[in-house]
Amino acid sequence: MSNIRFEALKTAFGNKPVEVNEPEGKVKDYFARDVFTREKMKEYISQDVLEQLWDDVDNGRTIHRDIAGVVAIGIRKWAIEQGATHFTHWFQPLTGGTAEKHDAFFTLDKHGALMEEFSGEALYQQEPDASSFPSGGIRNTFEARGYSAWDPSSPVFLIGDTLCIPTIFVAYTGEALDYKTPLIRSTAALCHAAREVCAYFDKQVKHVHANLGWEQEYFLVDEALYNARPDLMLTGRTLMGHNSAKSQQLEDHYFGAIPARVLAFMRELEYEALKAGIPVRTRHNEVAPNQFEMAPIYEDVNLANDHNLLIMSIMERVAEKHHFRVLLHEKPYAGVNGSGKHCNWSLQTNTGVNLLAPGKNPYQNLQFITFLVNVLMAVQRHNGLLKASIVSATNEHRLGANEAPPAIISVFLGKQISAVLDKLEHAKAEEAIIINAKKEMKLGVANIPEILLDNTDRNRTSPFAFTGNRFEFRAVGSSANCGAAMLALNAAVAEQLMIFKEEVDKRIEKGEAKERVLFEVIKKYIVACKSIRFDGNGYSSEWKEEAAQRGLDCETSVPLVIDRYLAPSSIEMFGRTGVLSEAELHSRSEVKWETYVKKVQIESRVMGDLVVNHVLPAAKRYQTMLLQNVLAVKQVFSADETASLNEMDYSIIRQIESHSGAILDGVERMTAARHKANRQPDERSKAIAYHDTVLPLMAEIREHADELEMIVDDELWTLVKYRELQFVH
Repeated sequence: MSNIRFEALKTAFGNKPVEVNEPEGKVKDYFARDVFTREKMKEYISQDVLEQLWDDVDNGRTIHRDIAGVVAIGIRKWAIEQGATHFTHWFQPLTGGTAEKHDAFFTLDKHGALMEEFSGEALYQQEPDASSFPSGGIRNTFEARGYSAWDPSSPVFLIGDTLCIPTIFVAYTGEALDYKTPLIRSTAALCHAAREVCAYFDKQVKHVHANLGWEQEYFLVDEALYNARPDLMLTGRTLMGHNSAKSQQLEDHYFGAIPARVLAFMRELEYEALKAGIPVRTRHNEVAPNQFEMAPIYEDVNLANDHNLLIMSIMERVAEKHHFRVLLHEKPYAGVNGSGKHCNWSLQTNTGVNLLAPGKNPYQNLQFITFLVNVLMAVQRHNGLLKASIVSATNEHRLGANEAPPAIISVFLGKQISAVLDKLEHAKAEEAIIINAKKEMKLGVANIPEILLDNTDRNRTSPFAFTGNRFEFRAVGSSANCGAAMLALNAAVAEQLMIFKEEVDKRIEKGEAKERVLFEVIKKYIVACKSIRFDGNGYSSEWKEEAAQRGLDCETSVPLVIDRYLAPSSIEMFGRTGVLSEAELHSRSEVKWETYVKKVQIESRVMGDLVVNHVLPAAKRYQTMLLQNVLAVKQVFSADETASLNEMDYSIIRQIESHSGAILDGVERMTAARHKANRQPDERSKAIAYHDTVLPLMAEIREHADELEMIVDDELWTLVKYRELQFVH
């Protein structure tokens, strides 16, 4: 019989690994081949211009337009030599992905003759249609003007025949309409504040850089099977499907041997990534079937974020070549692990010191403790905001489920670091600090002991964990632009470091010894931020109760969590650091609510279509077959015999009728709830209504549909099942 599911399975089983063009030479021979690196700039741009450009970039100054004109000539020459025919400003609108509009490297002169062109103006600035991107009310739909402007700190690169120029994207009135603009602002604020605090310890520190190392988790599914699941195609996740008898319970997929087809995909993905200058280093099987992970070496947070967005695009392109589809949704399958994007965040000085790494002596460890405790204070003060930076309609399904962190932000430090802070909390300043004749500070080893690198165990239930020399923000979703989380974290820590410096300086100005003040303020902070520290099981119900008692933000409704962007503390913090204005915060909240509504709305409509056009017809066909069998049996056997012979058929017929009726009723109520939600006066009210009324009905409908999947004849079921989707063929 013809069945789209079986046709898809036949195609999937016939797929073989695609031949990969083996890269020539060693990695160093093709790494960043498609990137206009500083080394390549030397061949195309004069030394004096380069020195000015690099000095401006390294010190965060605006690039002069005259410099941009000279740089544009060099970029065009290099790009055309590599076969480029077009260029684009590559930016990050509030859709969460990237955007690009391609223009050719030519124009016509006054005589109509074609001539090559790529001016400094084209490099420096373009004018995308701002009305066509989310603005959260900053722009009216009839006000289209917006600007993309070159970000010289992130190198230009090639994708095929197109030169991509990383840019910011702002409204005509100057407000940020993207993730890159506030991310750059946040790193500037953080690095300035961190440098000021570093001056207490080392006057040689002139720059502090925020680093990011992301870990990208993802699922692969055969393209034929993907095409046979409308919910995967339209929403990125399965809206129904009974759990496979075997999934991840044997824990045999994690770090297991990589299937041949997947390995071929990974090898080509890595080759393309390395050519684009993305320093990918790690690949492995993840916990759930068909789930995998890749990770690069850490980079500057702005560049790392660009590279993560680029790798997601490359993944999709390479996957199609290998007859796969990449699933970046945080929870494409119920009942197994979801996918995150762990963001490993650290601070490094121009002198080569990682400010979040323990030092080699007590003096260096005081600097480490200073930054560690200030990060804790920032997370303590803005834990609700940090949660708002990572929540979404997609990540909502992952948080708190199957190894994902819970929807309560806490910090895991590990036994040794926790013990150090506990000891400092009860230490006396005169016991801890000794000043010698040269005024050098020495700390009693009893109070700030030697701290070893990788001094902690791992806590996979912690959303924000210290892992030896960095913090790992584990709650970020796999499909997210990690700039949203990083700009919130950067800004929160920047504000906290400002507060710390003000408090310390005020006491020093009154004549108190710097070393004593540092110690006493840090000690006070250790006490103040104790409620954010939690090393236990984040999944336990006891922790939820305890977190509430500690005063942590325990809200789980995504629309309500988004409110944290507009909390007075958030508005004050973003304003003080110059990262986001109040108008920009209102616009982002509106965009988040609107996006939430649209995603749940799409899922609800797709679910209604699937159950009405796939699930119920299959169930009715099977029910009809059973009824026909009952009638046939009655014609052959006596009444006494048929009573026992048809008992199972009767039971199944009744179950099908019960589940089918519940589904129809559920779809009717879900549609009515959706229509009522759509009539709410604003996006926030709509989002709350969709969360509170539509999502529960979707879960109810799914329960009945999954039960029917287990009842209906396998040959009649048209939707590809979990046992087929979750294993590479």
